[in-house]
Amino acid sequence: MLDIRLLHRSPVLSVDGMERIAFLGLGHMGAPMARRLLAAGHPLTVWNRTAAKAQPLVAEGAVLAGSPADAVRDADVVVTMLADPAALGAVADEIVPVLRTGARWVEMSTVGPDPVRELAARLRVGVTLVDAPVMGSTDRAATGGLVILAGGDTAGVEHVLAHLGTVTRTGPLGSAASLKLVMNAAVIGGVALVAESLRLADALGVDGDTARTALANSPVGGAVARAFAEDVHFGTALAAKDLELATKTAELPALEAALEHYRRAAADPALTHADISLAAARIRAS
Repeated sequence: MLDIRLLHRSPVLSVDGMERIAFLGLGHMGAPMARRLLAAGHPLTVWNRTAAKAQPLVAEGAVLAGSPADAVRDADVVVTMLADPAALGAVADEIVPVLRTGARWVEMSTVGPDPVRELAARLRVGVTLVDAPVMGSTDRAATGGLVILAGGDTAGVEHVLAHLGTVTRTGPLGSAASLKLVMNAAVIGGVALVAESLRLADALGVDGDTARTALANSPVGGAVARAFAEDVHFGTALAAKDLELATKTAELPALEAALEHYRRAAADPALTHADISLAAARIRAS
């Protein structure tokens, strides 16, 4: 008979009472987020496909694991911040068999709701999955100013997520991943729209600064700010990936047109991993 006490076992915390966290994925967003958890005092084990990216965190006190499975084996909380559904699936294949009873998995990648629900179906009883993608770029990741969209049973991890930003509960598991896709589609599409509007201004002979200021003071002002943002990073290839996820879900002609812009920009090696502000400049000039 299954012992029900094992199904609801409380995490065994580290000696100082802080949850042991495993953070998988140390890209432009993951690294500053992991750093904040380390600074908060959590024992932190990290893993990244390119191990060299973990070295700054190791120098600050994190432990580098040799594999995803090694990273999560003794973790109370597991955080994944990965590039796409394929990367998430590959990591899941390694960690699902070794997640311990009582562990809480916070999935923060932008992958859409289907991969999240597929993960949930693979987990044994006693492991809790929360989908918690974020809004905000690298600057907010570094300062703990992210907006965290959280779906599912968030009660056991909200105090951990509070180190990263403000938590907004969105509903059942998968709802946060869905809303993140909606919001990213609007932002990424809006940046492309601004770039095309400025291209129209150029074609009509409207002064560029005048057009930019007028658009910035209009209802699309937020997209204008992102199109010209500095000291932030959201890679062009990732933007294309997000629009691909969106356009596979519903018929979205305007976003399909924006996707083609980002695909062409991402095909340029100089722009593949560059911020979408540079893609916007490319769209304007093309």
